[in-house]
Amino acid sequence: MKFTIKGNYFNGDFNYPALNGPDAAEKIIIRECPADLALKLWECPIKYGHVDPVISSAEKGFKTWRSMPVQERINHLRRYQEECLAAKEEIATAIALETGKPYWESLTEAGALAAKIDVTIKDSLPRIEEKHIENIMPGTNGHIYFRPIGPCLIIGPFNFPCHLANGQITAALISGNSIIFKPSEKTCYSAQVMIDCFHRAGFPEGVINMLQGDGEMGRRLINEKSVKGVFFTGSKEVGQRILSTTHKDLSKMVALELGGKNSSIICQDTNIEHALNEMIKACFLTAGQRCTSTSLIPIHENILPEFLEKFHQLAKRIVVDHPIEYEKEPFMGPLIDQMSVDNYLLFVGMAKREGIEEIMRGKVLNKSFPGHYVSPSIHLAKSMDPKSHFLMSEIFGPNATLLPFREIEEAIEIVNGTEYGLASAVFTKDKSIYEKCLNEINAGIVNLNRSTVGASARLPFGGIKNSGNYRPAAVATIDACNFQLVSLEISSDEPEDRAKIIGLDL
Repeated sequence: MKFTIKGNYFNGDFNYPALNGPDAAEKIIIRECPADLALKLWECPIKYGHVDPVISSAEKGFKTWRSMPVQERINHLRRYQEECLAAKEEIATAIALETGKPYWESLTEAGALAAKIDVTIKDSLPRIEEKHIENIMPGTNGHIYFRPIGPCLIIGPFNFPCHLANGQITAALISGNSIIFKPSEKTCYSAQVMIDCFHRAGFPEGVINMLQGDGEMGRRLINEKSVKGVFFTGSKEVGQRILSTTHKDLSKMVALELGGKNSSIICQDTNIEHALNEMIKACFLTAGQRCTSTSLIPIHENILPEFLEKFHQLAKRIVVDHPIEYEKEPFMGPLIDQMSVDNYLLFVGMAKREGIEEIMRGKVLNKSFPGHYVSPSIHLAKSMDPKSHFLMSEIFGPNATLLPFREIEEAIEIVNGTEYGLASAVFTKDKSIYEKCLNEINAGIVNLNRSTVGASARLPFGGIKNSGNYRPAAVATIDACNFQLVSLEISSDEPEDRAKIIGLDL
């Protein structure tokens, strides 16, 4: 066994479920390394009976934490930042082995944990500063205060098991909320290493909590009345189930960061070499397992042949290998599990059945270690077909499909033709085309001459349509962690002339 799971975290420490008897764990999750199936990473016990003590812990922690001055919260987060820096390599190794992401990419994610603290303090915190308005009404001052909403549940994804959850956790914490982290059941150890950093930073008991588990664990936590904030990153289908569970509970704030069918428009005046580099990253980083990965490339018909040939040749040079024990440093690791491989191959076959031309075949790869390795795939479609399941679905694998266009209006129609609205990009030297895309593309992100992957933590991050519910993450996450309390304050206790009160018989 590569890693040791310590159990769930509540009341200021890790609590390992019993292995037998009436208090034993209900099930055990076993995780193998997706890059080496012969390597068993860990066994994690799942204990639904820990929901109650976790909720009690979070309630107690909230009462303590909300009354703590902001500067003291900042001090705790600074200590956590130091622990993240000290554990950077350990976190990166955990991420690489659990997700299959190359070590260089995992190291980037691990480094982002500490960097996020600076952004949270310098860029997010000012968004909830108190506001005071003198003489907002005659003899009256107005005030706006921001108050924490209560214990917040963060349900994390597997593709960025620490970074995405860390952003939501730190925003909730600096606002005065306690947190309950339910990581993906595929990345239990990465989550544990991060929670260990919080533990060593000395947060008050009950402020930090974690429950390992599956979808059923998440469902039980969502149903708890004491949970006031639900932050979820994952698929559209799970997001919809969360909304169906919570929509009658008006006391809950729900923030969803869901999937995408993202497009990058390549215009005739584009620097092709620049666009090639950006598209390789946009389509195939993290094996296409990013919610912002580009999968549709509307491209001007005049440059399509040249671009497609060069893109194909460049994609064939992508190194796919073990994230750490590699022969040559990889650009891409394996997919997360066998279900993802099966889903990817299903879509590759679907494209063929739908008459979409296959330029580069997606297939299973045999490497030095047995794992979930696949090759990137490239397709060419004659046009956008709303009836095409392949063109309309989020594949969550390393696929790119090119579609020709003549006029920019056609390209925008392709982009807006899916049910998603997360990220888009346009490659052009013509600012008027870019401005038209900004005005007409229905997405939360529209980049110019830059790929759809790799967002700035200092900007809001989120989508519309089926990509989210108007609660953007990154710097804007903090907006959903508070409610606004307003107060009108008469500045003098001198009574007004009673005769001015209409309707009094004096």
